[in-house]
Amino acid sequence: MLYYAHYLRDYFSPLNVLQYITFRTGGALITSFLLSLAIGPWLIAKLRTYKIGQVQRTDGPKTHLAKQGTTTMGGLLIFLTLVTSTLLWARLDNRFILLLLFTTVLLAFTGWMDDYTKLVKKNPKGASSNFKFALQLFTAIVVVGYLAANPPNAQFANSLSIPYTKELYLNLGFLYAALAMIVIIGSSNAVNLTDGLDGLAAGTIVFAAFTFVVLSYSAGNFKLASYFKIIYVEGAGEMAVFLSGMIGSCLGFLWFNAHPAEVFMGDTSSLFLGGAIGTAAICVKQELLLPVAGGIFVMETLSVILQMGSFKLRNKKRLFLMAPIHHHFELKGIAESKVTVRFWIVGIMLMLVALASLKIR
Repeated sequence: MLYYAHYLRDYFSPLNVLQYITFRTGGALITSFLLSLAIGPWLIAKLRTYKIGQVQRTDGPKTHLAKQGTTTMGGLLIFLTLVTSTLLWARLDNRFILLLLFTTVLLAFTGWMDDYTKLVKKNPKGASSNFKFALQLFTAIVVVGYLAANPPNAQFANSLSIPYTKELYLNLGFLYAALAMIVIIGSSNAVNLTDGLDGLAAGTIVFAAFTFVVLSYSAGNFKLASYFKIIYVEGAGEMAVFLSGMIGSCLGFLWFNAHPAEVFMGDTSSLFLGGAIGTAAICVKQELLLPVAGGIFVMETLSVILQMGSFKLRNKKRLFLMAPIHHHFELKGIAESKVTVRFWIVGIMLMLVALASLKIR
């Protein structure tokens, strides 16, 4: 919205800066962060009045029993501040921004319905898995269908860019659509699985989102895309505004979610955070860098899959003390805050490895 004020630069020259993505990227981050700090206490207090509290598993780490009743559905804070900062700072005529907002709204609704069913309706099972998967699948079909009809770069519509190589692409043909849907649904659920320790999901999202801020801006700039030898995607730079808003929202949420957490995000935001980053990865044609930058989410998901496989195939023998793997480390006696910070450190390293792909070509 503020972007269009730059047309008034003849009357007030400082407004000219609003046309630059870099300026609006910073503005979105700061706005979403400050909004989080401003409305966070009010929203948390409001949720408390509805007695929306966390229900802890009795078979989990005993230290988590103290979290029983902690306010949850705090993902509303991330959702509200992200959408607000995007509407303020991004170009609303940009197709990628509209696609990211669509993904965010629909997956946020999916997560909210699950939280609402569990916490307000007091149904411990939450929304049915079929309902959640159906909405995730619908979101993925709409996003992938739109991008198939209007590809980010028509020359590479069904191609995967192989990172760390010099302009090597793999044409998947019709299989690309299936892969793209797996990316969106998989990343959505992966972040949801990671949301199990104070500050873990929110902090890790910051590093993955920053990776795609850089990739989006670079892909949307013809000179940078040519220099880094990545696929040029006209208009992709605008996604940096949305993703920086996500960073600010997560940092603001982390203010209240840091150990010991005052509020948990719940499915309300964990589902859309992963889905939105997955959508950004597809739009910017860097799908294979998502499992690198989001390696923590991949590790968490694989730990659950391996645990389930071991339990079923090895006569109920478990591979880990508990899955997702962050609980395994807790049960090994490592303090929750230490597990979280160590995962953050790994997340930062993976972010740097992913960004190194811009030069290792």
